Order: sequence, then C-alpha cells, then structure tokens
Amino acid sequence: MIGKESSAFEMFSSAHLAVIIALFFVIILLFLSRKKWSFKPQNIRRTERLFACSLLVMDIFYHIWLFQAGRWSFSNSLPLELCSISLVMTIILLWTSNKHVYDFVFYAGIGGAIQAVATPVLDMGFPHFRFFHFFYTHIGIVITALYFTWVKGYRPTFKGIIKTMVALNVLLPIVFAINIFFQGNYMFLRTKPTNGSLLDFLGPYPWYILSLEGVTFFIFVVLWLVFRKKVVSANT
Repeated sequence: MIGKESSAFEMFSSAHLAVIIALFFVIILLFLSRKKWSFKPQNIRRTERLFACSLLVMDIFYHIWLFQAGRWSFSNSLPLELCSISLVMTIILLWTSNKHVYDFVFYAGIGGAIQAVATPVLDMGFPHFRFFHFFYTHIGIVITALYFTWVKGYRPTFKGIIKTMVALNVLLPIVFAINIFFQGNYMFLRTKPTNGSLLDFLGPYPWYILSLEGVTFFIFVVLWLVFRKKVVSANT
C-alpha cells in the first residue's frame, strides 16, 4: 500500500486546494477553541506525545517507502531540508515543551511549512502515501507551533528571531558541505526547485540565497509582531 503509485502531483489541483482549506479550517478551529482546553495536565501531555509519535511514525514509514521504491539516497533523503529539521524539532517540542525549541518551530517551522504547503516540492499526487505524509507532517509543524502559542501560552520574542537566524546560519555551511559531498540540493542551496516556488522571485543563483536571508528575517519579524504578547497599559 505504501508503495502504490498514483498520478503526479498537480499544484492547485482540487486535492491540493482541499488541503490548504483544511489547514485554514484547523487553524481557525484551534484559535476559536484556544481558551476552552480543560484537560488534565497528564492527559494533555499524553496527547502531545501521541501526536509526536504519529509524526515520527509517519516519517519512518516515509523512509521505508523510499527504501522499497529504490528512492532512498544520501543526496536527497537525509533530514536536512528546513522542514525536515523543523519536523524533528516539532517532535522534540511536543515531547519536552522546551521554550528554546519552540522558538525554532514557531519561526522556521511556520515560515517554511506554510510556504511548502502553498508551493509543494512533491511528485506524488492524491491518494499516494507520499501525498499524505507530506501534508500531514507540514501541517503538523504549523499546528504544533500555533497550539503552543494559543493554548499553552508560549509567546515568540525578538530574541527568538535572533536565535533562530543564528541557528539557520550555523546550519547553512554544514548543509552546503553535505550537498557538495553527496551531490545533493538540501535547502535548495545549489539550485531552485524545478517545479516552481517562491524562490523564483528572489533572483538567480546564488543571489537568491542572500535574498532569502532578508525575506526570512522579514517573515520572522511579521510573525513576531502578529503573535507577540501585547503589553496592556495599567490605565486601560
């Protein structure tokens, strides 16, 4: 079943649009119910860890499928894409509730996963397993970040932006070196996606990498301004 082939993925097809609508529906539902979560702490912790396990199992099945299909390779299957790293951090966040991990998941996770859902780099369409894996894990990243923000009361900080930018720039030369060694294109550091993405608007190689730094910082600042904790005046 995992290896069953299907039609090629088509961007903005009915299946893709249905996923985007579902994501917005879940986000709205989570926001509206943010103050109504009244489960016992131990039940909340159990639910968070069950969701973390579901993300992990889904990703393990993905790698099993890659092996079965003869697709797994060091050049394109290591967890070195931004969303792959964000997925690992999301699982850790759900398991530990660590504030430092939350910063990365909130900024890099939301920023990367939303773009991935909107313009997926995906070759398998509905109802292939890869289709469900891709969108389940990416939506899971976004929902986890918003859940910790709206339900658990975590708040992004400007310091978190700096920490996340530093972490990403520490990762970049490491990933670039691995790309050279294995002839890969992790984080699209060697070339843009062939089926189109937001990177197409950021200039030619290698300048789009520098442009992406500025765009990334801008997106992080916007996220911080929208979701930061509002300071309420004592006179109000």
